[in-house]
This record gives sequence, structure tokens and C-alpha cells, in this order.
Amino acid sequence: MTTFATAQKTFISDDFLLRSETARILYHDYAKEMPIIDYHCHLPPDQIAADKQFENITQIWLYGDHYKWRAMRANGINERYCTGDASDWEKFEQWAITVPYTMRNPLYHWTHLELLRYFDIDILLNKDSAREIYDECSAKLKQPDFSVRNLLKRMNVKIVCTTDDPTDSLSDHQAIKDSGFDLKVLPTFRPDKAMLLIDSPEEFNQYLTKLAAASGAGEINSYEELLAALQNRHDFFASMGGKLSDHGLEHIYASFDEEAAKAAFAAARNGQLPGDAQREAFKSMVLFETAKMDHAKSWTQQFHLGALRNNNARMLRELGPDTGWDSIGDYSQASSMSKFFNKLDSTNQLTKTILYNLNPADNEVLATMTGNYNDGTIAGKMQFGSGWWYLDQKDGMERQMNALSNMGLLSRFVGMLTDSRSFLSYPRHEYFRRILCNMIGSDVENGELPNDMQWLGKVVQDISYRNASNYFGF
Repeated sequence: MTTFATAQKTFISDDFLLRSETARILYHDYAKEMPIIDYHCHLPPDQIAADKQFENITQIWLYGDHYKWRAMRANGINERYCTGDASDWEKFEQWAITVPYTMRNPLYHWTHLELLRYFDIDILLNKDSAREIYDECSAKLKQPDFSVRNLLKRMNVKIVCTTDDPTDSLSDHQAIKDSGFDLKVLPTFRPDKAMLLIDSPEEFNQYLTKLAAASGAGEINSYEELLAALQNRHDFFASMGGKLSDHGLEHIYASFDEEAAKAAFAAARNGQLPGDAQREAFKSMVLFETAKMDHAKSWTQQFHLGALRNNNARMLRELGPDTGWDSIGDYSQASSMSKFFNKLDSTNQLTKTILYNLNPADNEVLATMTGNYNDGTIAGKMQFGSGWWYLDQKDGMERQMNALSNMGLLSRFVGMLTDSRSFLSYPRHEYFRRILCNMIGSDVENGELPNDMQWLGKVVQDISYRNASNYFGF
């Protein structure tokens, strides 16, 4: 690689985050080489199908990354260098200027882990090193070994589950399968628009047109026809290898009034905004019916709960959603979760479930809720999922795993996922595994766990890979 004569080397040593000998043994001898199952992400399947080559590091690293954009804005960087018309080099230069100021933000760790693991660049990114790092990374990205498929294989990824709308054709997933690519790329069913757009009748009707076309329904003019169209697409996703659904909600809806749901559909179909109670009932009933579809196929349902989205109305108008204006919400979670899961469980139609929490104040709420519906049919049937979004950093992961340990079984945890749109995000699994090994290693060193490396090593490997492999049944 290029020699950076005056650049400072990174702090990412072999024992990064591993503060005891036991932690180092657990990571290096047990966790490090385990494969990756990325059971929830937002990678674009069309880029995997095309085996895309990126022209430069900005395109693969900064396009669409609202984590980095938020940091740059906080550092006083003009929007032109985030989502605007600045050149790719100019955007990278402004990110490089920002990086030193991200100290103690997980972006600082992720940035240098990704430079090291993908590009063998072992120096700190800053204004002085920016040009050489940009040139070297961009040159490598043009090589065949750095196509998106090879980037996935480089990180020992075995299975990727994308996040897909019911109206998606999944043609890219079929193309990937037909190509003989030796890594499974499977769809995940995310029907949120079929529920949440009831708040906007115009958008709801536009969506129904798309859903009708995808399902071959002709038109969708009733609540029952909507459910039939969703069932059609659910079946199609299953035929394409799908085994998971996903929902991104403020909170779970649990107002089970089918007549009110039908009235909400009829009003929205006629271009009228249904009343609050009717819309709540509609969201609840569609969520409930899709949950029963998941159970019928032994799928896993996922709930990402607690985001307060689109807070900045001015920037939403200018840039649209998913551009970095979302934050943690403080919604009430427990009561509606209990009602929803209890209704499904009362007819034995509650499938495997993962709950992800965005508000750390609710960690114990979710961790204890899962214990109410574990029924012994499968180990860890109800999962308190890994630290998500603002919580997928060291403190957030530790707090999530401590809550899970105290309220349930850490040993049955299905582990980490990327939840990312970037093909350079897979060192987050390494980050998670180092944190996990350090936590367990600290307990051993403190005399709080026995020094049984064979057993503890197995648990670490289970959490890193085997639990997910067994749980999802890929």
C-alpha cells in the first residue's frame, strides 16, 4: 500500500476493546473466525445482482449515510457536502475534516475499522491524510476483488436478508440466485406502507394501485381484498426464500376492531381521512393479520420500535425522508405489546419474534416482555434484539446485553446485524463480538463466571453465528 510517511497510525490493535486475557482468548480463539449472518439490513439488492463496482470511496461510504451526514452538520459542514452538488472528492475531504471531531462517537471506531479491514489502511483519517486515502481506496475499489460481491465474501458473510416492500418484484433476488452466487441474499417482507399510509389517503390509494398490480388483483377496493393481496405477496416472498418480516413502528398497535378497520379503509379509499380511532384500528388489524401470516409459515417477525422520524419539517421538504432528521422517541411500549402478543398467543399464533428498542429507557421493558411469551417450543423464541440505530455502539450494546442477561438468557441471543445500507458496514459484527467477549472476559476475571473456556467459547460462537443459523432455519 501507499506509504504515509507523516501520518499517525490508528489505535486499532489486535486486542482493540479486549481488556483482559480471557477476553482476548474468547475473541481470537472463538469469535473472530465465525461466519456472518446479516439477518436484517438495507443493502440494495440491485447492486448485488449487478456486482457493482464503485468509482470511489465517497460513493460507497458517504452516499445515503445519514449517520455521517449528521456528524458533518454538527461539525458545521454545509449541506452541499452532505447531500448537495459538491464533487465526490470535496465530500470526502469534508468528512475527513470531521472525523477527528467524532472522537467517542462510534463513527470514529467504525471509520478506522472499515479502512483497516477492507483497504489495509492503518492510519488515522484527517485533513492531512485525506487525499492519499481517497486515492488509494478509490483505486482499489475499481479492482475486481472490490466488487460488492467480493466485499461481502471478504467479510465471511454467508446470508444477507434485505428489507423489501410487498410491491417489490424481487427480480434482483432472482437474478442473484440464477447467477450461482454462493451467498444467499433473501428478501424480508416489510408491509408497513400498507398500514401506515392510512394517515395519508392520497398516498394510500397510490400504494394500493401498486400493490394490486404486484399481486395481480386488478383493483383493491375492500379491506378483505387488501389482506388477500398481502397474503399473495407474502406467499411470493416465501417462494423466493424469505423467512422474516420486519416492521419499523413508533410502537405496536393493539386496537382490535375489525369493523372500524373496514370503515377506515373505505374512507381512505374514497379520499377521506379516517378518524383517529379508525386509523388506529386499521393499523392494528393489518399488523395482526400479517403476524398470523408469519406464524403460518414459521417465519420470524421483527419489530423496530421507538423512532421519532422527520423532526425537521423544513429539511424534510427539501431533502425527503431518511436523510438524517430522526431521533429517539419516548413512546409508551409495554401495554400495547402485551395486548398484541397476548391476542396472538391466545390462539397459539405467535411466531418467533425479535424486538428492537431505540429508547434505552425501555431496555428492561422489552427484555421482560419477551419472557412472557417464551413457551418452550424453541430456545429463545422471543428475542430482545441487538442495540439498534443510535444504540449500536459500545454503551448501547453493553446496556442491551446486560438487560438481556439480567432478565433472560444472553446465551440464546441471536446476535448482531448491520441494519445498514453500506457494503462497508460488516466490521460492526467484529465490533459487537469484541464487546461481547470483553464483557464475558471481565466477568471471568472478576470471579463472576467460571474460567470454563470450552463452555464460554461455545456460547460466544453461538451468539456470533450458530444461534441465528438455528433460529431462522435458513
